[in-house]
Amino acid sequence: MKGQKEQLTRLTFMGMMIAIGVVISPILRVEGMCPMAHLINITCAVFLGPVHAFLCALIIGIIRMIFMGIPPLALTGAVFGAFLSGMLYRMSKGKLIWAFLGEVIGTGIIGAILSYPVMTWIWGRTGLTWLFYVPSFIAGTLIGGSLAFIMLKQMQKAGLVARFQEALGSEVYSGGNEVLNDAIGIAVLGFIGYLVTVVLVHNFVPEPSAAVDAIKYAVLAAFLAAGAMYWMKNKERA
Repeated sequence: MKGQKEQLTRLTFMGMMIAIGVVISPILRVEGMCPMAHLINITCAVFLGPVHAFLCALIIGIIRMIFMGIPPLALTGAVFGAFLSGMLYRMSKGKLIWAFLGEVIGTGIIGAILSYPVMTWIWGRTGLTWLFYVPSFIAGTLIGGSLAFIMLKQMQKAGLVARFQEALGSEVYSGGNEVLNDAIGIAVLGFIGYLVTVVLVHNFVPEPSAAVDAIKYAVLAAFLAAGAMYWMKNKERA
């Protein structure tokens, strides 16, 4: 009876994540970058594991292709990251940073590279290269992955991640060092700040000077330094 209840809960949760993933996918989306997909991928990877995260990403991608007219990037830009995120999360015994890195590597590098033959030989696009989609895919994973990391970190501190995992019949992890997770969370905000700065400068400064162009690096460095300082100050209670 307990196994059937967990299976029903898992299927219900998967259905909910698929629905949310489809609905929020247009937010911040341009071709080759869908940040909200990576938010869903990492959330599913942590709560459901690699196989079910892969299935969620696959179903969301198919729905988007059929009903939204999205090219096969909806699949190549999601399924590899979802699976690798879940795998690295489990292999690291529940460390959120590895779920984040799995999404960045799986989508930002593997999925981006494999998008070239799919878009060229199957979809008929011309003028592409093997690394054409890497910058936009990595940018998308950094935005969506950072949001997922921050959200899950707060849920983990409240004990909700383990409770969700237990209710869904997944492997339960404590999450490890809270101070380290907080420090990484601060540093991860730097990637969001970097990308926001890039967008603002691109849209509101027609001919940026070298100093203005360097602001994005200053923002990133400031958050990375803040994360390092937080860790050094609080590592005794880690």
